[in-house]
Amino acid sequence: MDATLIAVAVLWGAATGLLLPRVAYRFSVEPEEPWREACPAGHALTGPGRGWLGTVTCADCAAPVPAPRGGTDTEAAPEAAAPAVRPRYAPVVVAPLVTVLACAALAGAVGPRPELVVWLAATPVAVLLAVIDRRVHRLPDPLTLPLAAALALLLGGAALLPGHGGAWTTALLGGAALGGFYFLLFLINPQGMGFGDVKLALALGVVLGWYGWAILIAGGFAGFLFGAVYGAGLLLLRRAGRKTGIPFGPFMIAGALLGLLFGGLAA
Repeated sequence: MDATLIAVAVLWGAATGLLLPRVAYRFSVEPEEPWREACPAGHALTGPGRGWLGTVTCADCAAPVPAPRGGTDTEAAPEAAAPAVRPRYAPVVVAPLVTVLACAALAGAVGPRPELVVWLAATPVAVLLAVIDRRVHRLPDPLTLPLAAALALLLGGAALLPGHGGAWTTALLGGAALGGFYFLLFLINPQGMGFGDVKLALALGVVLGWYGWAILIAGGFAGFLFGAVYGAGLLLLRRAGRKTGIPFGPFMIAGALLGLLFGGLAA
């Protein structure tokens, strides 16, 4: 059963992960800019979901590549065109791979509990947020706020099913607690903590709180630990200064994933 469950999770991770690169490209803009609607060359993005779903190759950018000329200096063979090459305008490997690995790990740790469906549904969104924050130091409101609300509602449904491994009340309190803690950090040092991190903390607090206060504290602390190690590494390599901003969202999400794995195994 576990092997089948993990296989299904891997397929889900692959199917959703392959959709992330284009969405990440469209969302990865500065706060004052609108979401991208064209490839870097200016061609409109088309496809399902008003152009939000699809590959990161642009058919309009494709250009025939001439084949080598044959013959001698005085007699050349007719020029032949190779198939059109469609250049990619965004990375296509890391996000799908991370999504697959995260889904497989969650399936193995949580097992056939109702909350696993919630974790798998949230994983592509979490990976998407990490990618966007890594690129432009931004966590878009259209993703963070709906994610927190959806997690609260879905876990409420999971709590009504037999075999669940957590508590909905603690999940809601965990979201309020972690969100409030990050909001306090934002008030103390707005330059070091973005308000997008506060909104993301609401969602992560909900999922970590599902498994109890110990998991909430462990997952929250792990996020800070990962971020501190990354920042120290940049300082040692002299690739950043003490006031250099780093995207904190990926580390928050990584810490939450670690907490969920421990929580799922312990439940």
